[in-house]
Amino acid sequence: MTKVINFKDAVRLVKDNDVLATSGFAFLGVPEALMKGLEERFLEEKSPKNLTLMFAAASGDRKDRGLNHLAHEGLVGKIIGGHFGLAPKIGKLISDNKTIAYNLPQGVVCHMFRDKAGKRTGTIEKVGLDTFVDPRIDGGKANSRTKEDIVEVIDILGEENLIYKCPDINIAFIRGTYADEKGNISMEHEATYSEATCIAQAAKNCGGTVIVQVEKVVKEGTIDPKIVKIPSIYVDYIVEAEKEDQAQVLGQDYDPSLTGEANMVVDALKPLNLNERKIIGRRAAMELSEGQVVNIGIGMPEAVSSVANEEEIEKLFSLTVEPGLIGGIPQGGDRFGASINPECMFDQATQFDFYNGGGLDIAFLGLAECDKEGNVNVSKFGPKLPGCGGFINITQNAKKVVFCGTFTVKGLQIEIENGKVKIINEGTNKKFLDSVQQITFSGNRARKLKQPVMYITERAVFELKEDGLHLTEIAPGINLEKDILSNMEFKPIIDKNLKVMEEKIFLDKLMGLRK
Repeated sequence: MTKVINFKDAVRLVKDNDVLATSGFAFLGVPEALMKGLEERFLEEKSPKNLTLMFAAASGDRKDRGLNHLAHEGLVGKIIGGHFGLAPKIGKLISDNKTIAYNLPQGVVCHMFRDKAGKRTGTIEKVGLDTFVDPRIDGGKANSRTKEDIVEVIDILGEENLIYKCPDINIAFIRGTYADEKGNISMEHEATYSEATCIAQAAKNCGGTVIVQVEKVVKEGTIDPKIVKIPSIYVDYIVEAEKEDQAQVLGQDYDPSLTGEANMVVDALKPLNLNERKIIGRRAAMELSEGQVVNIGIGMPEAVSSVANEEEIEKLFSLTVEPGLIGGIPQGGDRFGASINPECMFDQATQFDFYNGGGLDIAFLGLAECDKEGNVNVSKFGPKLPGCGGFINITQNAKKVVFCGTFTVKGLQIEIENGKVKIINEGTNKKFLDSVQQITFSGNRARKLKQPVMYITERAVFELKEDGLHLTEIAPGINLEKDILSNMEFKPIIDKNLKVMEEKIFLDKLMGLRK
């Protein structure tokens, strides 16, 4: 029996109340044809209904594609996901209380798929302790409609752990590059392998159905077995997608430098202009050391990668990103999750094994809200629900964490003249608050574990120490009282040896970091 079917027949395999797991990361590796087809079926037939939707990182384009296709009341009854930022329609469904929803760490969701494949009782992790995922706080519940606990605290050999419960998976939507006639799947044009293999194993071992979207079906035996990422024994059906639905990055043409097929000349990458973003990236880059294993998050931390390239130090350490890329230059914006000229590509679950075990020497993550305890929130802001993504896995376990972000937000304008910072217009929203809305990173846990933590802004640097949050550096041209303390809801501990940030950070020329 042929495994090749069209997308309309494929989506008819989804039944009411099914648990549907989907792969993909942000704009990368999105099974777009399947998601689009399922939406079309629901709008025409009002079927299937009440699906449980499971994913590690919400694939989407911030508008209508990816998981946004599935954001219909009635179609989805429950969501278990790591991140919703690029699927705002999913986020709105949750914030409007129109579905039950859980926000769990991205790496945990990857491991839930893997543990479900192995028929384990649950996924046991320390990841999430003392954050909003901890059941003694919110248990990862994303809205008031969500009541059932799917996370519990358990004691193992005298140590606190969390156990995450995963439902049986009935159907999987995943994607590869080529399928042979038997159903072996390769991924040579994908910028990430994501957690597709784990999802396929889990669905298969739950007695479910695995549907794979590919670029093309080729003759049996023509795919090199060394590049098969999902073997035929996991695959039930294959759908050939149109070119626009199989884009390597949503809305963009194939770039061979993101797969290792071709090496890009990195000298061609344009350096950042001297602004608040570059200042933060430069000061953060000064924390790098030769030989380190590094993670760089989305948003402001992307400036660290740009500065490292401009200063010609990017080859002195190994940059990594959570979907499974090692080495090369991590990308930002629409291409976040990919790397130019990667040294190695493997699956997301394996990457998070390394991260969870403390394999990262240093991690650079975003700074949305910080409080007097050193807690950081990046996951919830009023009705806006981007979710935690891999933030908890990474920040809780890296040997050192550097949070990067502007001091205030909404309307902030600065000028840099003669190596000094001048605030032209202050941001209307403070970031340093008495208490954060949601604890995505626990300062108390970091202090207990003696984890080094820094908070870098364009005008000040803070460090988390045993007795609290210390102001340790101030930018040249900045007034302590007017520009810093008056724009915080709490007073930090001012270091006795309060330093002025180094002048080279604020000059429009190379800093000489390599030297």
